[in-house]
Amino acid sequence: MTALIVILMFVAFVAVDYAVRESTRRMREKKERQAREAVLNTSVRLDFTHEAKSLKRVEVPNPKARILAVDDEAVILDSFRRILVLEGFSVDTVETGQEALGLVQRNDYDFLFTDLKMPSMDGVEVVKAVKHLRPDMDVVVITGYGSIETAVETLQQGACEYVQKPFTVDELSEFARKLLIKREARLEVQRKPVVRVVSPYMAEATPPHEYCVPGGAFISPNHVWARIEPNGQVRIGIDDFIRKALGPISKVEPLEAGQTVKQGDTLVTLTAGKATLHLHAPLGGKVVKDNPDLKDEPGLIKDSPYDRGWICLLHPSDLAGELSSLRIGKPLVAWYQEEVERFRKSVPAEGPQPESPDFAAFEKQFLEPTKG
Repeated sequence: MTALIVILMFVAFVAVDYAVRESTRRMREKKERQAREAVLNTSVRLDFTHEAKSLKRVEVPNPKARILAVDDEAVILDSFRRILVLEGFSVDTVETGQEALGLVQRNDYDFLFTDLKMPSMDGVEVVKAVKHLRPDMDVVVITGYGSIETAVETLQQGACEYVQKPFTVDELSEFARKLLIKREARLEVQRKPVVRVVSPYMAEATPPHEYCVPGGAFISPNHVWARIEPNGQVRIGIDDFIRKALGPISKVEPLEAGQTVKQGDTLVTLTAGKATLHLHAPLGGKVVKDNPDLKDEPGLIKDSPYDRGWICLLHPSDLAGELSSLRIGKPLVAWYQEEVERFRKSVPAEGPQPESPDFAAFEKQFLEPTKG
């Protein structure tokens, strides 16, 4: 009976805690929406004619992104402001392409929405000019049902998407959210990789755009690390580069204890989806022991690459002679950045997938054995 009471109390506590957090979240969202509505009602009355004759601007605190919209129909621009401001975007609107280009040269926008058919300067001209002035800006074409073919053509001029009008509140809101996700993903890929030397357990909490190398360990040119133990043996595992490139690992097959390898021989085979990867020995020697935890939990090799996910212990045969072919310290960090850049140019941004033919190319290009 006592156990039942404890369980019921625990369940009640969890339910109350969830209800409180959910209520708090809804109240916060309501207050944020009310604040945006207040900004929307006051900002459009401000005078920005010194920047552009038809400019109307609504800036919200901590915007998700800054958007400039150009359309010769005031009702369309009103809809953009009302919908996108309430979604958390700061929005500028103008009625001519010339005004839009002037603002693009003076302000930092993340997105430009341009109508396709406008007098004086149409959407195609706006797209070309904006991509020339600001190649980093994402341009979206607004089009009616009868102009979809022309809108598609603007993609060749640098537009990233097009949206059809008329649109509902939900349609435009969802469209803007997806645009933002795509832009953030692209910018994430373009950021220069951050490489840090960390203690082994810190690798488990590294964000996707950061790469870490283990302090005190050497890394081979084919991305296998080797750490010398106090007894002279060498502990071996995969590095953060391989970890971030691979999909889920379903099987880890190291050589059995007692087997001898030369530097560059296959030491372990990984199964990822329908593909297999062959990782090569950073040093020559005899396999002393493999990691028994990887048999039941192969995912450890990715979840904890420098700590619990080690692959095997090796008794080196020529440690002094072969160690010079591995990297450590500052030269390792510089080389690592070059490897990440090379990887990003050679494979899809999301990384090679086991089912993809590019996966074999990834192994050939980055995991080829090197022998001393």
